[in-house]
Amino acid sequence: MASERAKELAKKQKAEAKALKAAKKNSDDPADWGTIKQLRETYKITAEYNPRTPLLLGVPWAACIVVGVVIGLVFGSLVVWILLGVVGGFTLALWVLQREAKKASFSRVKGQPGSAELALRMLDKKKWHYTSAVAVDRQQNCVHRAIGPGGLILIGDGKTAQNLLRNEARRHQQVLYGVDVQTVMVGKGEGKVPVEDLTAHLKKLPKTLNSEQIEEIEYRLKALDKLHSRVPIPKGPMPTGGHQRVSRRAMRG
Repeated sequence: MASERAKELAKKQKAEAKALKAAKKNSDDPADWGTIKQLRETYKITAEYNPRTPLLLGVPWAACIVVGVVIGLVFGSLVVWILLGVVGGFTLALWVLQREAKKASFSRVKGQPGSAELALRMLDKKKWHYTSAVAVDRQQNCVHRAIGPGGLILIGDGKTAQNLLRNEARRHQQVLYGVDVQTVMVGKGEGKVPVEDLTAHLKKLPKTLNSEQIEEIEYRLKALDKLHSRVPIPKGPMPTGGHQRVSRRAMRG
């Protein structure tokens, strides 16, 4: 009896594992993809953005192999140096693909409401925490919030988000007494940060908070967020259809 139950349980677990594997295989979510599929889909999207992508990847790879051959002929161990050239070229090609994939991603979301969220997703999650669209107006301007070593930063996202950003900075300052609330306006022009440079801009900010201070500020912000009802907007700026999604894992290398 016990043996029959064990067989049924094993059969059920095997069926569930098979179904899960099939679901991941056919999933549109990059988080469910394997590394090979992530790279393949990222390459497709990048090539659509920049038709010169095959050349940008192939030239450095070929150059590394040629260098390996030359060194191998001069110093011996030709096979070893060719293999090193292949590996080095592949690594360099991945770096180029990562850079071009980021450009392609930002080109797709530029000018769209909430586009700054893509840059915030690329922050180190162990150091930075962000909340998208803590405030939204009827023109689809929004304000995102990021907390990390560089402090508490409110990011204005939208062509006319300046007033919304000022109001949110005032509201946060009233609750977070003793904490400097910094503001950043995303966009082009004087005093603004282009969306593609936002991640680097936040990382370069002087360190003003440690992990304990960040945790304390987040605790105080929970009460603020409960009192502030947010207008619903589309969850993210990225297109959601099939192969158009860009893998964050691939973009970050």
